[in-house]
Amino acid sequence: MPDFVDRPRRASAPPPSPPLLNPQLPLAPLIPPVHVVDLMTVAGSAAFGARWRGKEVKIIEIPALTDSMPEFKTTYDIEPHAEVAGFDDTDWPIIAPDDLGGKRGGGQISFFWYRATLTMPANAEGFDTAGAMAVLRVNIDDYAEIWINNELPRLAGRPSPNLIQGFNMPNRIVLGAQVAPGDKFDVAVFAINGPISAAPLNFLWFREAKVEFFS
Repeated sequence: MPDFVDRPRRASAPPPSPPLLNPQLPLAPLIPPVHVVDLMTVAGSAAFGARWRGKEVKIIEIPALTDSMPEFKTTYDIEPHAEVAGFDDTDWPIIAPDDLGGKRGGGQISFFWYRATLTMPANAEGFDTAGAMAVLRVNIDDYAEIWINNELPRLAGRPSPNLIQGFNMPNRIVLGAQVAPGDKFDVAVFAINGPISAAPLNFLWFREAKVEFFS
């Protein structure tokens, strides 16, 4: 059983803004990019000043919401919450870019955080970035939720690129329609081994981590 953490009980609450009324999130173009940088190479991550760190995620048991049905006394959360602003990951192990494809976690029901800060260079391996659209392409075996600058944008019933896209399907997130050198993007990838109900006998890893550019 997961460890029980006795937290103050909270009540259920609606989302901060109505998900049906929010405007459509920007979607990545379907045409081929004019330039691609592979973040799973030392040179590619170095172009963005990215230092990857990672840590396994644990499931913990906590008190149920105060307005739960009476038979539900506890529920579950994850630890740590590495998506929050100001999160300190300096004691996490560093993951070399060319080791992002390493198989992590203990398999079956398994979760893992990967974190890095991308700083937009003026020139990304021969491409002048100023004014270009930049798209972060991440493909986690098997699923991912991707926080950018401590936000996880989502809509009800419409495409939400930061959320799970499908089984071994890439997330393609528009970092900026017109980026500028020096723009910073704090990336927190919540990796999920799946299908969860099948508890697969395999592990978590990056299939892809790229920045795509469009003119």
